[in-house]
Amino acid sequence: MKISEHFTLEELTFSEAAARLGLDNTPIPIVITNLGLVVTVMEQIRTLLGDRPIIVHSGYRSAEINQAVGGVATSAHCRGLACDFVCPAFGTPTEAALAILRSEIEYDQLILEYGWVHVGLAPEGLLSRQEALTKRSPWAAYESGIRA
Repeated sequence: MKISEHFTLEELTFSEAAARLGLDNTPIPIVITNLGLVVTVMEQIRTLLGDRPIIVHSGYRSAEINQAVGGVATSAHCRGLACDFVCPAFGTPTEAALAILRSEIEYDQLILEYGWVHVGLAPEGLLSRQEALTKRSPWAAYESGIRA
């Protein structure tokens, strides 16, 4: 089901871990509403990146799936408020993260992770922190800013 011009509910809820482990990743209505907010931002990012295709690695993750993949319990993914992605036709994840950082796009967290970009939104009613971080590996600490 399309939830914006370029993004579907299926791509934002697909999980390799869920498929592998036989876990359900069906979003509840509030999560679908939140994913609508995420795709609004992702459409802005797609435009910023020259209207090039974005490959979603992770959108919504149920608590079970989040735990299975080593996500933190407070992850915005569990509320449908985050998207991990790459845009190879634009450039590296570092180049995409820097483009977002320099733009007017509103986000709560922008994280350059080891191989992709994470964009998280603030829950409704809370202000966005506009926090930019880098995480170089699963074991590395978060560093302030977007760092190559």
